[in-house]
Amino acid sequence: MAPSDVKVLGAAPSPYVNRVQIALNLKHVDYEFLVEVFGSKSELLLKSNPVHKKVPVMIHGGKPICESLIIVQYIDEVWTDGPGILPTDPYDRAMARFWGAYVDDKWWPTLRGIWKAEGDEAKAVALEQFMEGMMLLEDAFVKCGKGKDFFGGDTIGYLDIALGSFLGWVRAIEKMANIMLLDETKTPGLFGWAERFGSNVAVKDVIRETEKLVEYAKMIVARSKAQ
Repeated sequence: MAPSDVKVLGAAPSPYVNRVQIALNLKHVDYEFLVEVFGSKSELLLKSNPVHKKVPVMIHGGKPICESLIIVQYIDEVWTDGPGILPTDPYDRAMARFWGAYVDDKWWPTLRGIWKAEGDEAKAVALEQFMEGMMLLEDAFVKCGKGKDFFGGDTIGYLDIALGSFLGWVRAIEKMANIMLLDETKTPGLFGWAERFGSNVAVKDVIRETEKLVEYAKMIVARSKAQ
């Protein structure tokens, strides 16, 4: 498919945008990446996503699709020739969607909480909450992956994309807060999974380098304080 048939509106540091990029890479779909500048919204973005006015948006055949995990599901349903992203078994598919929602609604806020925590006590509380979530995901990896390399089994699947898109920010927050979040002794399954996911050809050129994400985070903080 020609790049002009698929466009992705987004910014490279966004884990939600990264989800769409990874899914398209897994399906070997060429696309045009249209960069949205932080702090501003293009006319195309506002037209394509008038409800939420945010990235990512994927435009396929002139039609916009919004919300990262909805886009990932759309990609899986449209491009059936590539490896399947959602499990074929209905129960496994439901569990993948459940944990994908957990990542966005519960886990990611705890990760952001570590970044925003001020003072040792607040940081300790935020870290404890985050690690509780990591233990839940460690258990989910055992159950969903069924002893294989990924949550999706032998290949990267829906939950791998949902969680793995945040790995760059996990590393960045580790560096900024001088802590270890992916601990081989506490969550060995997730530790090994993260290495495999991050080195996959569909992922490794999508997730931004730690230093660049740290710089981006500092820019966000500076702009927030300026306002």
